[in-house]
Amino acid sequence: MIKVSNLSVKLGDFSLQDVNLDVESGQYFIVLGPTGAGKTVLLETIAGLHPVVNGTVSVEGRDITHLQPERRALGIVYQDHVLFPHLSVWENVAFGLKSARCPKQDIRAKIEKVAQLVNIDHLLQRKPHGLSGGERQRVSLARALVTEPKVLLLDEPLSALDPEAREKMQRQLADIHRRLNVTIIHVTHDFEEALSLGDRVAVMNRGGVVQVGTPDDIMRRPNSEFVAGFALSRNLFRGEVVGSEDNVVVNVGGARITAQTASRGTVHVSIRPEDIFISRESVRSTAGDCLRGTITDVVGKGSVIYVVVDVPPQFTCLVSRQSFGELGLKTGMDVYITIRTSAVHVF
Repeated sequence: MIKVSNLSVKLGDFSLQDVNLDVESGQYFIVLGPTGAGKTVLLETIAGLHPVVNGTVSVEGRDITHLQPERRALGIVYQDHVLFPHLSVWENVAFGLKSARCPKQDIRAKIEKVAQLVNIDHLLQRKPHGLSGGERQRVSLARALVTEPKVLLLDEPLSALDPEAREKMQRQLADIHRRLNVTIIHVTHDFEEALSLGDRVAVMNRGGVVQVGTPDDIMRRPNSEFVAGFALSRNLFRGEVVGSEDNVVVNVGGARITAQTASRGTVHVSIRPEDIFISRESVRSTAGDCLRGTITDVVGKGSVIYVVVDVPPQFTCLVSRQSFGELGLKTGMDVYITIRTSAVHVF
């Protein structure tokens, strides 16, 4: 559907460097990365807003690299809505259709249809200044969808919303994708957002794509320290592989952890906090390792709690607030952590 090949863009001191992406038709594709990674530049280059130094962008096999933005059949939604304040919601949504000289009767039918889809049919006569952030974002989304784009480009559409509005908008985006089967490229710096919405994820850093895969690939099988850290693995260590079979032991800061890897010598190890089981008693298991340690820190995050256990090294475990209370966990307590071999990722 969308193919980005060896794409390079130069904007002042920043540049995209040999970016390659393949987005299948109907896919919800996430571009993930920190501020300054080049996510928005990539999105705007696909939309035709920046000149290309090298490489190509194609949609359905058609090279659109040098086409004007309005001829690309793409819709774009920004985080700050970019609505015309002097126009009503109806007029904002109709703007692209009028620019394309769509017949009046078709404009009315299209707006009524998309207004119902994104739940703004009761807002059509109002002005943007009287709308909430979530309502303005839905209007911006309707304006992009009403032209029936081949690809919908979303530039951090949820980042400016409050938590409740963000959650509602996230559900609405998933519902729109399911109902329309439209191809979506969604830029975000929020890893949990990527997990909730994405079919596939591309992680960017410093103007390049560093890993592409399913959300599970990025979360559980990062290919670098950067990806592991950005994906909130929290338990990221450097160790030494000992052994010569498929099931080997990695010496990590004094702790010996069983792993499944063909790697040898010095390696990196990542273990997600939710994959570490914490208990008051030792657990015997043939599927992993049980290590004794001391709780050194407890950090509450709403319904979940991060518990840091010093073996050494220090492992961060994730438990529910209910489990935390039932176990009576507290700083200074000796506990056991159990790590499944299949949860240990070596790279």
